[in-house]
Amino acid sequence: MTEQPTLESPRLVLRPFVSGDAAEVRRLAGDRAVAATTLHVPHPYEPGMAEAWIATHQPGFMRGEIAIYAITDRDTGALIGSIGLTIDARQERAELGYWIGAPFWGRGYCTEAARAVLAYAFGPLGLRRVHACHMGSNPASGRVMEKLGMTLEGRRRAHIRKWDRVEDAVDYGILREEFDPGPSP
Repeated sequence: MTEQPTLESPRLVLRPFVSGDAAEVRRLAGDRAVAATTLHVPHPYEPGMAEAWIATHQPGFMRGEIAIYAITDRDTGALIGSIGLTIDARQERAELGYWIGAPFWGRGYCTEAARAVLAYAFGPLGLRRVHACHMGSNPASGRVMEKLGMTLEGRRRAHIRKWDRVEDAVDYGILREEFDPGPSP
């Protein structure tokens, strides 16, 4: 595939990021509360970081390594967050990762976006497995994974260092035959 497809759900449009999203990415992802719940989002989120991150998406997609999406509101186009897959095509699997801007927490957007991405992973991408991990201090992310039908596969104790604390990594996975693309909450 040369062009990353746009995905849609009842309330959302998932589209490739564009350079014009950088300021809003920096504002949303730069929130310490968002960075605190993710392994790879830095804080502070310095100028130029969003542009550099966005610039990696298309080349990574072309190599078949990643599919990163801007989660946007279907009606307004407002950026809500990011969701994506880190793909291991040889093993027919991917890791799911996401962040949602704090103003949009608790509305079911992450579950809805993730359901669309899983449908893409198990459909057009032909993957057999998707896995994800959350920090032990972020049970809300685990609830998203459970709503998707993912299975708790284990807990890696003291596996992650985030700033001045050590965190457990809680692992979930789902197989193609287990996925139910039913309606998003």
